[in-house]
Amino acid sequence: METLQNHIGGRWEEPVGEDVVAVVNPATEEAVANFRAGNAEDVDHAVAAAGAAQREWAALTVARRVEGIHAWADAMAAHTAELAELECREMGKPVGIGRSFVEGAVAGMKAAADQALTYPFSETVTGPGPAGERTDIVRHPLGVTAVITPWNFPVAMVLGALGPLLAAGNTVVVKPSERSPLSTVRLFELAASSGLPPGVLNLVLGDGRTGAALAEHEDVRLVHFTGSVGAGRAVGAATGQRLNRCVLELGGKDPVVIDAGVDPVATAQAVAFGAFINTGQICTSMERIYVHERIADAFVEALVAAARTFTIGDGLDPATVLGPLVDARQRDTVRRHVEDAVAKGATVRTGGAVPERRGYFYPATVLTGVDDTMLVMTEETFGPVAPISVVADFEEGLTRAAASRYGLAATVYTDDPEHIAAAAHLPVGVVWVNQWQGGGPERLYEPARDSGMGATGARAAYDAATRPATVHIAATAPAVAR
Repeated sequence: METLQNHIGGRWEEPVGEDVVAVVNPATEEAVANFRAGNAEDVDHAVAAAGAAQREWAALTVARRVEGIHAWADAMAAHTAELAELECREMGKPVGIGRSFVEGAVAGMKAAADQALTYPFSETVTGPGPAGERTDIVRHPLGVTAVITPWNFPVAMVLGALGPLLAAGNTVVVKPSERSPLSTVRLFELAASSGLPPGVLNLVLGDGRTGAALAEHEDVRLVHFTGSVGAGRAVGAATGQRLNRCVLELGGKDPVVIDAGVDPVATAQAVAFGAFINTGQICTSMERIYVHERIADAFVEALVAAARTFTIGDGLDPATVLGPLVDARQRDTVRRHVEDAVAKGATVRTGGAVPERRGYFYPATVLTGVDDTMLVMTEETFGPVAPISVVADFEEGLTRAAASRYGLAATVYTDDPEHIAAAAHLPVGVVWVNQWQGGGPERLYEPARDSGMGATGARAAYDAATRPATVHIAATAPAVAR
């Protein structure tokens, strides 16, 4: 069994903390690695190392920083299969699916870093003042920043945050989820071999207490956190107390609104992918489905058929489409939500029962007859469950889609331009129309309601990673008295 270590100031180090955490393969329920959870002393050490490296890193030209990020990305690109296998071992994602996500994350980080080459770190603005007067706006890096990531996309979540932070001249301390640190450790091995200066990237392994110590550290000027609503509130409170920044991407209960004029079979196949891929363990998984009554029967039939093609198995098997849930606790949440729905009158059309086999598996499940009293329609399930509610018209679907405390994303299927225009007003960070996921590197968004705070993506990510200052230069200097 592998024993994992922190990576601080360019060196691998045993954490000071004494509590041992096991990393468990959810397909086999066997421990594959362990580590000692870092404590406040480990965090202090990592923040100090990041602080010591920051001035030299920020002094490099933007082009040199981007070049260093690209070198690391190229090293990761050569190991995508290995990284996907590590993700499979630590959280269950099938390797074929995982590899595509790793490849996308590496490409995304490079694209985000490249945006630094055109971002206005320094610009001159003009105003109504005297001729010769000048005002410069200079955007400085914040200093030491932190990235705290969840277990469902270990590689993608780390890389998605790091590109702008590093390219802007910040140094970073990363704290991955204690459930899935294997792939993140490998990322740091590749970073060390690609020539990034020591201390620019630092890794501290640990649990929620380690993350809290990082969020509460007065020298961490920005915390980029992805995780639960409860933990996000704690991060927001900690950073706010110290007048430091945070970017929070929290839970979701994403709706899908399906209009009468779309192909019910093709739409059902698309919804199956959005609901069940990664075993439903995506913040933007399709968790509430509102379908127009005119196509509801055909849609349900097609979705049930599609769900049955999601074969359960170990993600290391190329035939596997649906891997396990990350652990027993997460599977219990999914089972509880389904049982609550059934007890309140919902019908299981397929799935809905824990299979008798080793591993934390749960089948692709379709429910009908659901209503808004059920947990499966109000709380984040984070599992392979597609609850369907039939609506009388598109307007009812939009109204019910908006009636949630979450506001991460939403998907709409319609061929009506007026309905597309109406969907744009949903209180969410991203609206996808006729396609789940999508959008180029220039997109930016901010989650709404309990799904988070802080705009990110494209220029917004650089705005968050820098502090603007104004330098005002008068037309002439005062004359020297003689």
